[in-house]
Amino acid sequence: MTPGSSTVPSLRGGSNRCTLHVNPADASRYGLGEQAVVRSAKGSLVVEVEQTDAIMPGVVSLPHGWGHEGGAQRVATQEPGVNANTLTDERVLDVPSGNAVFNGVPVTISPYRA
Repeated sequence: MTPGSSTVPSLRGGSNRCTLHVNPADASRYGLGEQAVVRSAKGSLVVEVEQTDAIMPGVVSLPHGWGHEGGAQRVATQEPGVNANTLTDERVLDVPSGNAVFNGVPVTISPYRA
């Protein structure tokens, strides 16, 4: 397959998966609008907020996105998104598996002000 071929776009179907899932009660409590700032000990992101009752109060979920902003891949950069790896520390390991910890990362959230 050649880069940019017509079959590649079919592999990226679905909606924007790089949204911060937040319980509506938390969104109200923190005064979140369409976007929020998410901070961890490692980094921070500005991300689109998606309110959902599927997330418990006090918890947020950022489905893993690859953050194609500024990349060299033509198809991928057509739909940029945030990269959840910005919030994780590759030096913090899950002892049994030896893999980096990607879940249960402590974060703070606040409204995004441009």
